[in-house]
Amino acid sequence: MSEPQRANDVSCVFCQVIAGELEAEVVLSDDDFVAFLDHRPVQKGHILMVPRQHLETLLDLPPELHERFVANSQRLAAAVVDGLDAQGSFVAINNVVSQSVPHLHLHVVPRRRGDGLKGFFWPRHKYSVGEQQEYADRLRAVLG
Repeated sequence: MSEPQRANDVSCVFCQVIAGELEAEVVLSDDDFVAFLDHRPVQKGHILMVPRQHLETLLDLPPELHERFVANSQRLAAAVVDGLDAQGSFVAINNVVSQSVPHLHLHVVPRRRGDGLKGFFWPRHKYSVGEQQEYADRLRAVLG
């Protein structure tokens, strides 16, 4: 049985992987998602999961795919622990900024204490007095 293909942007490197036009080490594949090893891993075993449909960001993911997206994310996070003897994982999605390929992709990176990764990959910032509440109020206003 051949794999389902819905890649629809010929210029997209992830659509090329989905279509079998670009080689990748696929670790999980179902009707809606494909997961494969990142060719430039943060740590060995770094996985990228992408929807078969060309969607640019998490905001574009249709509601009918939410449950399987989360279920596959959990499976992959467990797989790096069970299969690679990692102590945990870093799971992340970039939307637009730092998104090197404009196709929704979830990163699952195996983690071990002392692996050299420090928190997030960018500097931390502090809130000034009252600023944290202001940001929270702005977020609560749009979240309802």
